[in-house]
Amino acid sequence: MIKEKILAAYEQLAAKYNELIEHKPHNAYYDRPNTLSLFPDVKGLKIIDAACGPGKYAEILKERGAEVVGFDFSPQMIELAQKRLGDTSSFFVHDLSDPLPQFSDTSFDIVLCALALHYVEDWNPTIQEFNRLLKPGGILIISLEHPFFDYNYYRSKSYFSIEHVKSVWGGFGKKVEINCFRRPLQEYIMPLTNSGFVIDRILEPLPVEKFKELDSRHYKELMQFPAFICIRSKKTA
Repeated sequence: MIKEKILAAYEQLAAKYNELIEHKPHNAYYDRPNTLSLFPDVKGLKIIDAACGPGKYAEILKERGAEVVGFDFSPQMIELAQKRLGDTSSFFVHDLSDPLPQFSDTSFDIVLCALALHYVEDWNPTIQEFNRLLKPGGILIISLEHPFFDYNYYRSKSYFSIEHVKSVWGGFGKKVEINCFRRPLQEYIMPLTNSGFVIDRILEPLPVEKFKELDSRHYKELMQFPAFICIRSKKTA
């Protein structure tokens, strides 16, 4: 039932999300520059963009010389991603919680999963699948809401629980109810380390200056307390 609600929400906001993705402050001037800072030179590398949305990350990585494949739960997002990149990349509809048997072991150099894992209740199978897809020494880069921010934002009474939470987004046209899962910090870390990853870098991002021009109130807040967290991990073998 929760998955259906998540899908319905993104199908509703997909077009507006795509329209605003270039300059919406939290995406363009907070998440993207910080998440992209964790990438090495990607020229010639194979990347899978998990939960790719309308393909903005894929577009940037393709421009930098990577070979990119992407998937998303939302058919409309996949249509937008394919339109954005044309026949230079391939995209398909897929649930982040499910395995990807069409790809053999060690098929990719990098897995990217930006602002999406909070829609998955149990990370362990998904992270294990990411590990399977990566070559030895491959990199997993994720971004998502900061666990301490979420605890406060959702006014949780049980920090150590993984709990279903929801909020209303008004920044993409009509108001949309967004369902996801809040979890403690250890539930960000342990699925990675238990699946054969070594955490290489944790980034509690700061907004870039352009954010201030567009949204000075949230810029000030983000300079004082993080809303997102970016994690880079490497496959150990």
